[in-house]
Amino acid sequence: MSRIILLAGAALALAGCSTVVDGTSQTLGVNTSPADASCVFNRNGQQIAKIDPTPGTVKIDKTKHDIIVECTKEGYQKATFINKSDVNSATFGNILIGGGIGWAIDSATGSDNKYQATVSLTLVPDDAPPAPVVEPDPNIRQDVGAALTN
Repeated sequence: MSRIILLAGAALALAGCSTVVDGTSQTLGVNTSPADASCVFNRNGQQIAKIDPTPGTVKIDKTKHDIIVECTKEGYQKATFINKSDVNSATFGNILIGGGIGWAIDSATGSDNKYQATVSLTLVPDDAPPAPVVEPDPNIRQDVGAALTN
């Protein structure tokens, strides 16, 4: 009976591994070219952070939802980056060691997620011409069938 209690206590101690190892928040950085831009971080339509001016960092709470980073600067077009929420690698070890309890704790706290830590954006001047559209080379040669029939 004491072994069962000991094992149950060990499982609970290991539960929430990502929460313990990586925490529920993360520092994100933004670099822009040129520098001194203003960047806002939006998640689910709500502004959650701002860097003004760049380069800089902010601390955000981790969730399963993506963050849209929008940077502006006078005389430049707005630059946007979608920072996708991804699965934290510590979550997989937690599932193996801690099982469902650990994963549930990590999921509830957001610590089973992570974002790209540093984003670099290039702002294009307002008066710059649009980038030309380049047609990619086709993947399949159109004359292959003709070569087989000859």
